[in-house]
Amino acid sequence: MYTIGQVAEMFSIPVSTLRYYDKQGLFPRLERVSGIRRFGESELEALKLIECLKRSGLEIKDIKQFMEWCAQGPTTYPQRKELIEQTRERVEEEMRDMNRALDMLTFKRWYYEQAIADGNEERVKSLIPDGLPPAIRAAYDNSHEE
Repeated sequence: MYTIGQVAEMFSIPVSTLRYYDKQGLFPRLERVSGIRRFGESELEALKLIECLKRSGLEIKDIKQFMEWCAQGPTTYPQRKELIEQTRERVEEEMRDMNRALDMLTFKRWYYEQAIADGNEERVKSLIPDGLPPAIRAAYDNSHEE
């Protein structure tokens, strides 16, 4: 069993956030000993999922709904699976967008390295797109996809 302070330190989140989660009902089986919250392994697992869902863009109300479904048992498997699938699709889309941004930055870093070495942009501009090195061409192509 862990205290709220220990859990906050483990997860690098404020104690106030854990109290908020508790007040929102995200830890339905949280034990209290003399009024002090005691986090067990099930709460740590729940917190890992909560933090994942939060990073994935879910709002607390949606996470609360998910946790309520978990407490309701197996009859809510389909709803839980659907929420996870929708969240995963959104995260994958965001990752594709971020990969395009990363590829643009990769291309531009290479572009300016060349321009600095040459003292101007003339040669490097003439390489776009067919004369680019393969890895840079792939980054260029991905970053310029519609």
